[in-house]
Parts: sequence; structure tokens; C-alpha cells
Amino acid sequence: MRYAYRLAVPFALLGAQPATPQATIAINVQLANFKFTPRTIILDHGKSYALRLYNASGGGHDFTAPTFFAAARIAPWDRRWVAGGEVEVPPGELRLIRLTAPAAGRYKVKCTHRFHKMLGMTGTIIVR
Repeated sequence: MRYAYRLAVPFALLGAQPATPQATIAINVQLANFKFTPRTIILDHGKSYALRLYNASGGGHDFTAPTFFAAARIAPWDRRWVAGGEVEVPPGELRLIRLTAPAAGRYKVKCTHRFHKMLGMTGTIIVR
């Protein structure tokens, strides 16, 4: 009986181990001439994401979402890319922004380059 107890205790402790850290979910966003693809980004509150912002065009674009970036927890090493809620993405380059999704809500996204918003370069981030 004592032998069975000694075997059972280590197995019981294995079940009591803390959960593994949650995986970071990659979200690819392409910035091209006057559009974001996808136009709507859906995230879940409290989950970790890596926004992969890629400028596929020959001109400059930005990904501006000040309310979203102010509410999200951005990884310290990626904060350098976010200035005033805006991420500038030069032609052909990628910006990786790791963050934890903020409270549920709808957050507007736009490109602030001259006339880009007017030509349709807008989007929405929905956090559930």
C-alpha cells in the first residue's frame, strides 16, 4: 500500500503544474496602395498577438490606431515603432508589434499619409 502511495504522489503533482504560457498569435496585415488587408482585424481580449505590418507598395504608409495602441500592452522592445499611436512602415518593410489585446471594443485604423484615408485606407480592429 505504501508503495502505491509513493507512485501516486508524483503523478498527482504533475497534474498540479502551472499552465504553459499562451502562444502568441501572428496577425499578418498588408499595407498597399489605399487599403489594409485584412480591413477588419478580430482579436480576443487578453490574448497575445504579433501584428506583422508589411508595406507591399513602393510608397510609404502607416498604421495609425491611437486608441487601440494606448489601450493595448505593447512589448517593451516594440514600443519604439509606435509613436503617438502610429506605426510608420517604409516601402517593402515589415514592422512587428507584439502586444496583448486590450478591453473589448471597436478601434479605428487609418493611414495618415496625404489623401490615403480619403482614398479608402481605413479599417477596424474588433476586440471581443
